[in-house]
Amino acid sequence: MLQKGPQDFHAAALDLFQYQANHNAVYKEYLHFLKINPAEVRHLHQIPFLPIEFFKTHTVQSHAFEPQVIFKSSGTTLQQRSQHMVADAEFYKKHAQALFEETYGVLKECVVLALLPSYLEQGDSSLVMMVDHFIQATGQTQEGFYLRNHADLRQAVQEAKTNGQKVYLFGVTYALLDLAEEVTPNEFSGVTIFETGGMKGRRKEMVREELHHALKAAFGVDAIHSEYGMTELLSQAYSTGEGIFTPSRTLRVLVREVNDPFSVSSEAGSGGVNVIDLANVDSCAFIETKDLGKLYPDGSFEILGRFDNADIRGCNLLVG
Repeated sequence: MLQKGPQDFHAAALDLFQYQANHNAVYKEYLHFLKINPAEVRHLHQIPFLPIEFFKTHTVQSHAFEPQVIFKSSGTTLQQRSQHMVADAEFYKKHAQALFEETYGVLKECVVLALLPSYLEQGDSSLVMMVDHFIQATGQTQEGFYLRNHADLRQAVQEAKTNGQKVYLFGVTYALLDLAEEVTPNEFSGVTIFETGGMKGRRKEMVREELHHALKAAFGVDAIHSEYGMTELLSQAYSTGEGIFTPSRTLRVLVREVNDPFSVSSEAGSGGVNVIDLANVDSCAFIETKDLGKLYPDGSFEILGRFDNADIRGCNLLVG
């Protein structure tokens, strides 16, 4: 089902919808509640999207299986965390690598570094598993994960640059801002920096333009890259700058009217973000997120913020 072209994607998504409408107990019941006849659904905008909150309150599976891993969303001890049951962890890791390499090239002989303290401390993170797999794929000798030991991270960057290696740094937003206060001019020039979102209440929220301007100036880079992913998805999309994400071959974004969640469109415009993820074969591929976004005519998209009543989330969700 992991096809490339738009027509292939459309057909694969409709096939997957029919499968999940009949085999995913939670989704099937949701469709029944909405009085939707799956046989009458023939276009993507006709597909009902499952509100993302169901991953907090239900076990969302398309068939009975014992999960190899359970990804959990970030959150405080007082918040109920989303849970994504994953049937095949190796598929997730290889799929994430394939999507990354389609944008950035092969990982082998590059260096991947991660400044993701809150994700490491909380555990069960899909982002940590993905980045850890990237680190293993590079064959690097440098340590990959860093908590708050910025001196060791900076040394790893300099060693890689001295060796002529391409460096990718994934960092949670507040940790990148902390690091930015310590670096010297041009110390990180040439490094591709991914901000993965998340202030975790540790710093004042910033709009993306303000945040990226500050990070670019501090690190001496031309662009700040971003990854759009979340606990409930197995696919990712990447932005190479300006906060504009290019959909991957297994992920598409549609927008819904803010005041009518069942009015969904694949046309350009702004609204609530609905995601189709063809990699979510074992869970649900059709998710109504709590993100607000803008869809462009070429299928690229921008995340503008969150619905006011949404929980603060960890993955690239900045207030716009």
